[in-house]
Amino acid sequence: MKTSQNTKSGGRMGKGSSGSRKDSTNGPRDQEQYRNEQRNNQRGKYYYPKYIQEKLAITVLVITLALFALVMILYRIIKDNNEQYNKIVLSQRQQEYDSRIIPYRRGDIVDRNGTYLATSEKVYNLIIDPGQIMSDPENYLEPTIQALVTNFGFDAGELRTLIEERRESAYLRYNKGRQLTYDQRVAFEQMAKETNEAYRRSDNDAEAKKRVKGIWFEDEYKRIYPYNSLACNVIGFTSSDGSVGTGGIEQYYNSSLIGVNGREYGYLDQDSNLEGVVKPAVGGNTVVSTIDVNIQNIVQKYIDEWQTNVGSKVTAAIVMNPNNGEILAMGTSNKFDLNNPRDVSGYTEQDLFDLGKKEAVAVYRRENDGAVITEDQVLEHFSREDVISYGQQVAWNQIWRNFCVSDTYEPGSPSKIFTVATGLEEGVLKGNESFECTGYLHVGDNDIKCTAWRRGGHGWLNLQESLMQSCNVAMMRIGAMIGRERFTKYQGIFGFGDKTGIDLPGEADTSGLVYSADNIGPTDLATNAFGQNYNCTMVQLSAAFCSVLNGGSYYEPHVVKQILNEQGSVVEKKEPVLVRETVSQSTSDFLKEAMFQTVEAGTGKAAQVIGYDVGGKTGTAEKQPRSAKNYLVSFAGFAPIEDPQVFVYVVIDTPNYPPGEQQAHSSYASAVFSKIMTEILPYLNIFPTKDLPENEALQESLPSSEGINEPATEAEGAEGTEETPAETEKQYETDEYMPGGDEGEGAGSGVPDAVPTAAEDGSGAGTGPESLPAQAPPRRPNESSGQAGPGRESSQAAEPSAAEETAGQSE
Repeated sequence: MKTSQNTKSGGRMGKGSSGSRKDSTNGPRDQEQYRNEQRNNQRGKYYYPKYIQEKLAITVLVITLALFALVMILYRIIKDNNEQYNKIVLSQRQQEYDSRIIPYRRGDIVDRNGTYLATSEKVYNLIIDPGQIMSDPENYLEPTIQALVTNFGFDAGELRTLIEERRESAYLRYNKGRQLTYDQRVAFEQMAKETNEAYRRSDNDAEAKKRVKGIWFEDEYKRIYPYNSLACNVIGFTSSDGSVGTGGIEQYYNSSLIGVNGREYGYLDQDSNLEGVVKPAVGGNTVVSTIDVNIQNIVQKYIDEWQTNVGSKVTAAIVMNPNNGEILAMGTSNKFDLNNPRDVSGYTEQDLFDLGKKEAVAVYRRENDGAVITEDQVLEHFSREDVISYGQQVAWNQIWRNFCVSDTYEPGSPSKIFTVATGLEEGVLKGNESFECTGYLHVGDNDIKCTAWRRGGHGWLNLQESLMQSCNVAMMRIGAMIGRERFTKYQGIFGFGDKTGIDLPGEADTSGLVYSADNIGPTDLATNAFGQNYNCTMVQLSAAFCSVLNGGSYYEPHVVKQILNEQGSVVEKKEPVLVRETVSQSTSDFLKEAMFQTVEAGTGKAAQVIGYDVGGKTGTAEKQPRSAKNYLVSFAGFAPIEDPQVFVYVVIDTPNYPPGEQQAHSSYASAVFSKIMTEILPYLNIFPTKDLPENEALQESLPSSEGINEPATEAEGAEGTEETPAETEKQYETDEYMPGGDEGEGAGSGVPDAVPTAAEDGSGAGTGPESLPAQAPPRRPNESSGQAGPGRESSQAAEPSAAEETAGQSE
């Protein structure tokens, strides 16, 4: 029994490794591990070692982060390119996908009271889609042509040919030189809808397939100028698409006026209606100008009146607020219709040909290495059509040019106030000086004449009377007392030689048209002292003049008050810019009183305004070349006297009278000033400062509409001249005109031609301005026997010789 049991046991051990594995265990730990393995095998699980678990965790984390990054990238792509993907989806849904630009609306330009000076009106371009029409020409072509002919009067044959020739095109603008209004668009769309509906309801199968197809309208904006030519040089105009301004505010503030185009993405449904995504356009800002359209109308009215009755090369005027630099009006006789700026119908073909000949000569020289031809040889090298085309360009430059800002000239006597101001500010003058005028002053090699040279001079004048009578000799003496250093310094302080910074394009650079202390000779200094032989612009003189009126504050002239966004909120306010101080209050007060007396009893009587005290300074500048005897006459004035609120500057360049004495009348400009002020002052609610005259004498002394086109005579000159009978000549009651020029700058004044680049006398040793005769001993006016003072004429006064022209011409 014992033996058999052992045999069984051994048999079990031999059948498998279990027994041997069990026998191979060395202790309780191995047995426990064995049990765990058996248990795991039964559960179907396996526990990896720890280091393997760590590797798996890192791998899972990396994959998760990568997936998250991919999701974020996809999100950004979808977000940033949403419209693009929408287009792709839409284009897959329907092949007739479309994308259209939504034009922005250019901002308005309004005057200071909100009156529109420039605005943009929505119009429509007719767009034909030949491809859509010709996709079924039997059913679409004739109905569509008939609809266009019925609504717009187009030529059916021309339309048919065009559509058939452009059958591959999907976009054909067909305006025939005109853009359509909103009412025209609506009328066509309504008619097309009703026509198509009638076709659908037709019992005739062939008719039921017909449609008006392939016509739609594209939005656009057309620039409109409600006042046509009014303030044209200030406003400017735009290109045909309204994106670029030319001249004026349109050009200077173009970046504020333009907006941003929008875009419309989508697809066309069966009625050609666009469905999809819209990115709206952003309109331009509104520019609020300082211009007052009512004052501008007044100014232009009297400029036009002068041009109609007499005429000139150019007549211009500036109205300005002297206390902040705001331009209230700026007008010239060179005007054009802003709605049709390239219209040169005012020029004949011969006019354009004559203008074009000079330009053709210049073109030939540029294109042929400086080779020269004469105007008579132009047609040997150019066709007549080409020459006329050049003439058109010259004509455009003439009418688009803003004389007030872009043209320079010798200012004449209005600048005498700056000479006196310099003397007072530098302490050279005290205000109680007197000067003797014998009719001329010998300076260098020149005898430079004065207003009263024919009658032996003004005699003795105090400082105020020197301005009232516009005495050149007194100004030359004051200039010599000031000296070249201080004189040129104050020219700079008053802004001459520098741009004013006005917010208009094309301001002239006058830096090379004034002298420096190093190159101004004694003759230059003498003539500069009364406004000759240096150049300025109207806006330069206006800004300087206003600084004297307001107590010494030089403000940057400007034509824009503020800029508004589409919602009407202010995005930029143009505050007055104080550039510098020019004079003291005492100097300002002295000069205002002197200019008041100039109008009351001096050379500016023609500028009087009934019921108001006004002041100002006359000017008659002899143009270069002096031998031509052409003149630029002017008047710069203001009101009220104590607290000036408005400044008006009128310039008439070369009145349409024969060269010489008949041109040399500042009373022409004074009369225009008076008429402008007569209407402006009540409009600005500036109350009268004196009673209306009861007698008719003053009425007759003021300018009248009848006399503005009559040439002046010697009787209209300085006091004491013999009057011409009233029945033969219209009288202007003014002291200014003398046959030799109002202020010695006129005919035969002896002003030499000069170029403000070098002193005339070389080093000027011994002949500098300090060596000129200075202040005379104090004496009452008219006290000197044998000399002609104001109101007198001396038969003994000898006529001085004309000055020799010692220098070149300056343009």
